[in-house]
Amino acid sequence: MTIWDSIVLGIVEGLTEFLPVSSTGHLTIASKLLGLRIDDPSVTGYTAVIQVGAIAAVVLYFWGDIRRIVVAWVRGLTDSGQRDEFDYRMGWYVIVGSVPIGVVGFLAKGIISGPLRSLWWVAAALIGWSVVMVVAERLSRKTRPLTATRMPDAVVMGLVQCVALIPGVSRSGATISAGLLRGLDRVAATRIAFLLGIPALAGAGVYELKDAVHGGVGAVALIVGTVVSFVVAYASVAWLLRFVTKHSIEVFALYRVLLGMALLILLTAGTISAT
Repeated sequence: MTIWDSIVLGIVEGLTEFLPVSSTGHLTIASKLLGLRIDDPSVTGYTAVIQVGAIAAVVLYFWGDIRRIVVAWVRGLTDSGQRDEFDYRMGWYVIVGSVPIGVVGFLAKGIISGPLRSLWWVAAALIGWSVVMVVAERLSRKTRPLTATRMPDAVVMGLVQCVALIPGVSRSGATISAGLLRGLDRVAATRIAFLLGIPALAGAGVYELKDAVHGGVGAVALIVGTVVSFVVAYASVAWLLRFVTKHSIEVFALYRVLLGMALLILLTAGTISAT
């Protein structure tokens, strides 16, 4: 992997990690276009590791919220008077909501980094989950603010987050859709999706580090890709939070469908191979 490859993939990761368009799907497509083997463990490991840059960006952006939640949660463990605070409950929501993807991701690693890396899967998931996003937008009430979040919301969003292990679904697209269908407003669903993403992406990055380093990708490429993804992801997070205050996520669904259809055409024509 060249430095140019790492810069391109870092930009793709930063742009798409928190937008509901599937970063894994885009990274798989970009890796293929760069001539990399998309089913190579070192490449899949690399794409997981550079997510650390995106994690760092969202942690920095939400640092005030994260610090407040952690402090409230720690205090609430010993002080029952703190347990009525929303931040204490939010700490538990993030913890409980992060468990499913950790378990499923570990048990299904071989499938996720192998057969599901086919571009046929990516195309199908891009189009298929777009339908869910449109349904979530059109049928949900979107009346509940962040402070109205309850444990069942976190459990449902955490379970649905597991579907995003399929390249092309989108982790943020899955969790935001689940939040909307639970009646949360767009801003609340998006903020929770970001918070749930921190443990999930951090765990994946640490777990895949050995494959990326030992596979010959190179430490320099990892560092460059991670730094680039951090810078781009910070801007992406800030933009999306402003966007969802006034706009539907259906525009992302349309983009996903168009990309998925273009990918299917290229695959059917034999212009590109699936792996």
